[in-house]
Amino acid sequence: MSQFVKGRIDVSPSEDEAMSANVSVEALKRKVIATIDELRDELIQVSETIHANPEVAFEEYRAMQLLTDTAERYGLTVERGIAGLPTAFRAWRSSSSPGPTIAFLAEYDALPGLGHACGHNIIAAAALGAALALSRVLDSLPGRVMLMGTPAEERGGGKMLLVDRGAFQDVDVAMMIHPSVYNMTRRRSLASYNLFFEFFGKAAHAAASPDDGINALNGVILLFNNINALRGHVPDGVRIHGIIPNGGEAHNIVPEYATAQFSVRAPTRAMAQEIVAKVIACAEAAALATGTRLQTKELYHYDNMIPNPVLADLFEANMRLLGREVQEPNANERMGSTDMGNVSHVVPALHSYVAIADEKVAGHTAEFREAAVSPRGHEGLLVGAKAMAMTGVDLLADPEAFRRARQVFQQAIQEE
Repeated sequence: MSQFVKGRIDVSPSEDEAMSANVSVEALKRKVIATIDELRDELIQVSETIHANPEVAFEEYRAMQLLTDTAERYGLTVERGIAGLPTAFRAWRSSSSPGPTIAFLAEYDALPGLGHACGHNIIAAAALGAALALSRVLDSLPGRVMLMGTPAEERGGGKMLLVDRGAFQDVDVAMMIHPSVYNMTRRRSLASYNLFFEFFGKAAHAAASPDDGINALNGVILLFNNINALRGHVPDGVRIHGIIPNGGEAHNIVPEYATAQFSVRAPTRAMAQEIVAKVIACAEAAALATGTRLQTKELYHYDNMIPNPVLADLFEANMRLLGREVQEPNANERMGSTDMGNVSHVVPALHSYVAIADEKVAGHTAEFREAAVSPRGHEGLLVGAKAMAMTGVDLLADPEAFRRARQVFQQAIQEE
């Protein structure tokens, strides 16, 4: 009989339990832990290789190949280039008995200039480890395990595209972990809509014939002024921020073309969409006032993250068994955005955080990049992989747990 010692699982299964056809949940959890311990060096090597070869959004060919080759070598069926995205993939193994599909999501894109300063190398390796470990116990469980490669989280919305193109239609639960300075499971995120505005005017000599020109840059400047007037009349939590990628060619030529790019963030998707409509109205008013022609494009959007309390409870319990305490997110915490939010609007989803650095280390910095391949970073990778695989065991072994996760998901969607 296995024992819990100081909040931890004894990972040494007895011979009887290992050979039993009716294996307990506890024994299955011990087996996935032992599997990840067995794969420890290889998972760390995968993480370090991705970290040492950073690839930005939609260009993650080496990372995708490394992950899929490894999954294939361990017996998973692999499909590369899914949903029309060359660097997206899925790899899976099915039980002989039907049941839910549990997907572990891998991110592996890097930040331009900073490399893996968000620790996506850890996300990828942890998802790989969880998928391989859970696949090892499918002889005793119903269902299917999937490793899904999701490119372009930092910019481009890879998960948004995968959702929109139907890649999650046969997924029942999606899980991932993200390196952080805290252990958290219930953290939300802001919805984010990214807009691109093009103003078209007419070029002229700025000194000799300015009256012949139509100043596209004035349209952009007026757009910023209109949005500044809007800022005082938006709900709490709304963020509107933008840049001017193109403001003209030369100071003595009336700019005939100018652009602005904005991100509109809000606590919910519905609120973000409401503010987007007002920002677009600001752009239309600027074009009308300056006599310019306007084209508006939505580049991509990240929906707000909808935490699932059933999945969070299971993951937290498994983290405690692994010796880690999980804290509640600060109610007043400032948040960013993630395309995992899009996934959480279509299936029950878990986006948990695992601490790999001290609180003073901020994400998207050189310091966090180094933490992502530190001994503490490696430990976070392994703990995250184990906790996800153990949570997968809980869901596949207990139909009632899966039913509850699905029920609270459907209720949350109705309340959005």
